[in-house]
Amino acid sequence: MKKYIVIFCSILFFSCSHQQEVDLIVHHAVIYTVDSSFSNAQAFAVKDGKFIAVGSDEEILSKFVAKETLDANGKSIYPGFIDSHCHFYEYGRGLQEVDLVGTQSFDEVIERVKAYSKTNQSDWIIGRGWDQNDWEKKEYPDRYQLDKLFPNTPVFLERIDGHAALANAEALRRAHVKTDTKISGGVIEIDLISKEQGGEEIWLEKELASEVMHLNYPIAMPSGILVDNAVQLVKKAIPNASPKEIEKALLAAEKNCLAVGLTTVDDAGLMRSTIQVIDEMQKAGSLKMRIYAMLSDSTDNLEYYLKKGPYKTDRLNVRSFKFYVDGALGSRGACLMQPYSDMQDEQGFLLNTTAYFDSMAIVMRDKGFQMNSHCIGDSAVRQLRLTYFNTLVSNSTASPAPMSFRWRIEHAQVVDVIDQKFFSGMIPSVQPTHATSDMYWAKDRLGENRVKYAYAYNDLLKACGMLALGTDFPVEHISPFYTFYAAVARKDLKGFPKDGFQMENALSRENTLRGMTIWGAYANFEEKEKGSIEAGKFADFIMLDTDIMKCEIDKVPHAKVLHTFINGEKVYSMQ
Repeated sequence: MKKYIVIFCSILFFSCSHQQEVDLIVHHAVIYTVDSSFSNAQAFAVKDGKFIAVGSDEEILSKFVAKETLDANGKSIYPGFIDSHCHFYEYGRGLQEVDLVGTQSFDEVIERVKAYSKTNQSDWIIGRGWDQNDWEKKEYPDRYQLDKLFPNTPVFLERIDGHAALANAEALRRAHVKTDTKISGGVIEIDLISKEQGGEEIWLEKELASEVMHLNYPIAMPSGILVDNAVQLVKKAIPNASPKEIEKALLAAEKNCLAVGLTTVDDAGLMRSTIQVIDEMQKAGSLKMRIYAMLSDSTDNLEYYLKKGPYKTDRLNVRSFKFYVDGALGSRGACLMQPYSDMQDEQGFLLNTTAYFDSMAIVMRDKGFQMNSHCIGDSAVRQLRLTYFNTLVSNSTASPAPMSFRWRIEHAQVVDVIDQKFFSGMIPSVQPTHATSDMYWAKDRLGENRVKYAYAYNDLLKACGMLALGTDFPVEHISPFYTFYAAVARKDLKGFPKDGFQMENALSRENTLRGMTIWGAYANFEEKEKGSIEAGKFADFIMLDTDIMKCEIDKVPHAKVLHTFINGEKVYSMQ
């Protein structure tokens, strides 16, 4: 009997002594690996921030012993979500500004601004989120109430999409915006003021209108509405954020994003000063989020990064430039091939010349940077499709194949059927919640026929073989679960419309998850290090309270993140 005990103990000791020590084991889970075969697993082991083995409970628990073990109790686990197009830093800044999302009237906008001004003492009052399409009176507001309330304080309120803004007189004065200010690729809306409206009713400052000096009615005055490039005239007058303010915004954004399962964000349109703070924080360990930085095409960014070249760390990837080609559909700045159906004298516009985009494409190709172009209207999409083709295909010096450059069309909202056929070689970076936010009025803007090739995600997937999915937050909510629901069900959060919006372009659950993980990683040149749960990749993963691949689709928006891990480190747990 003693002999058998000795033998058993020897075997147990031998077995334990040959188990590999790791940092973390997760087991008893339903793991969606999103590998090439879309396989499932039960467990994995993590060491030094990376997955080192993925398999069954028996395989992992017999081969490894860990400092920390997490029993998932049958919960579902996914690769960390990637938001392929958002405004992470601007979202964080917005958390300290006036929140105008969901306002049902301009009166409500005014009330929120007044309430904010009572508790926040700052040189400027800045807000974002209003959308006149949500109001009973679906028209742009004007500045005159803000002038009366804040005669000496500049007020700047961006529309939900950031492509239009309302500025009061003091903001216009500080930005030197006048009636005769010229702007290309944008609009400074002008009011004609009658004699009856003069005097105290409006702000009659000579810097804004030379006619005021002679009181020759009607007087042309800026209404306060700025569209597309005109928005930047006032934004440039707003004092730059300090490094401490940037840091505060980044941490505020990270906190909320980790809670919804985001482990990588593609921040679309960053400045060098912000990227430097991000890099310093990540290296110090105070900012955990991985960031794929799309550089704004500002002169400073171009001069610095074209000289220095792409920059990459484990958490920061700076290798792309974002170019604004047109505006937004909601503010009628999206560039269309035919006039807007609800405003026949408007067709939108490009925000720069075609020669500029063509020349920058050559620079991007030759300097090794990805070109990511904001294109919403069908005319803008066609222009950049041709620019990409001419730069990467028809030019004999361009080698290898176009897809290896992974150039992206951001939004790709209205894509003509002809252009859909020739979309291969480009990556559509789309935001499914745009479809369910715009569906109430999109047909009014585009008409019965043209709306059919808007938000055509499944058609684009067939043409390109992949989609990168994001939210465009803060234009939309930060939740990836809303993205998933909108892509699959094509409904709003109230379940409207009953049968879904243009369901021929709904995505399957598998392809939606790919778009939020491995395809997003591919669009960032990072598919070998993230986007799936496989040995050798960063241990970025999330555990949910709901299996979004199997539950009733209407339950997906209500799913909760139980844990978020980045690099094998638990960075969020639901309380």
